[in-house]
Amino acid sequence: MHIPHMTLKLSAIAAALALAFSVNAQTQAPSADRDVKKDSPRVERKATSERKVKDAEEDRIEAAYKADKEKCDAMKDNAKDVCMKEAKGKEKVAKAELDAKHNPSARNQRKVAETKAEVEYEVAKEKCDDQKGDAKDKCEKDAKNKHETAKADIKKQYAAKADRPKEERRAGAGSTAK
Repeated sequence: MHIPHMTLKLSAIAAALALAFSVNAQTQAPSADRDVKKDSPRVERKATSERKVKDAEEDRIEAAYKADKEKCDAMKDNAKDVCMKEAKGKEKVAKAELDAKHNPSARNQRKVAETKAEVEYEVAKEKCDDQKGDAKDKCEKDAKNKHETAKADIKKQYAAKADRPKEERRAGAGSTAK
């Protein structure tokens, strides 16, 4: 059976219009329909789709880690160790950022900052292994000092946020300092 080209186009246009009208009708439902109970199928579908998105992002993070790790396999000695620390650190930071994205809170933002500082420290320490004697000691001391400074800055930053009045924190208004 042969369908003329024009009939096929008209059918496609009609289907697209029908879909557009049905979506439009759904979005303009009375506000009582929008106040959906938490255990309703619509909320379950939303939670399921959000879970699927998060799972996909976790899979992307894992794939990136595996790809980074494979690049490290071609390396030798401490360069390989540094590369592996960087790959693992990148994965840890990405997972912390994903948690903060899906569960936004000051606590999760702080975890992201702490994870970044920890990863920077671990990589810096590993890079110091390329050096010997006093140079290695100085490198490790510098890495530790930088890490301690970063931890203190994070503590101060998030303590300042906690000191703000509740109303201001909820609104997200104002500066982070008193």
